Amino acid sequence: MAERWLSAAQQRVWRSYIQLERLLPARLGRELQAASGLSGPEYEVLVNLSEEPAGRLRPYQLGERMLWEQSRLSHQLSRMQRRGLVMREECPGDGRGAFVFLTPAGWAAIRAAAPPHVDMVRKLVFDQLTEAEAEVFGAACDKILAAIAKSASGDPPDAPECGDVIERVPVDE
Repeated sequence: MAERWLSAAQQRVWRSYIQLERLLPARLGRELQAASGLSGPEYEVLVNLSEEPAGRLRPYQLGERMLWEQSRLSHQLSRMQRRGLVMREECPGDGRGAFVFLTPAGWAAIRAAAPPHVDMVRKLVFDQLTEAEAEVFGAACDKILAAIAKSASGDPPDAPECGDVIERVPVDE
């Protein structure tokens, strides 16, 4: 099989993406920590719980949403429980199961942290793009996510057809 290298243009895009993938989360994390005292992982847990009407989820559901291993989630939840941001309670009817839920301090933390975090996401990402560029960026991300999902299932990746609806991964808001 012949070697397939990236073209010069592809190499430039790929290297820009690698820098973006490293620098953007680091900058957002620093800003989040400075503005709210929350780490990025804490914020991610709080966002996912706050999006639930009752502010609670089973740990396995939370782990699946965040694409985290059980041990990482367990350690993170223990740290957050010590800070009073979340609590665990046994699941009625299932002695082995539990729920993780936001405490009043957790609700207060996410309500305080979200506005400045969203402002920083807008400043660093969306204020740099026109509406059309943001749509193209979103569509490109959707195609890449679909290829990743398809390759994980063992099927060869195909680009979605025009007009196909792909589940968009929610952005922190």
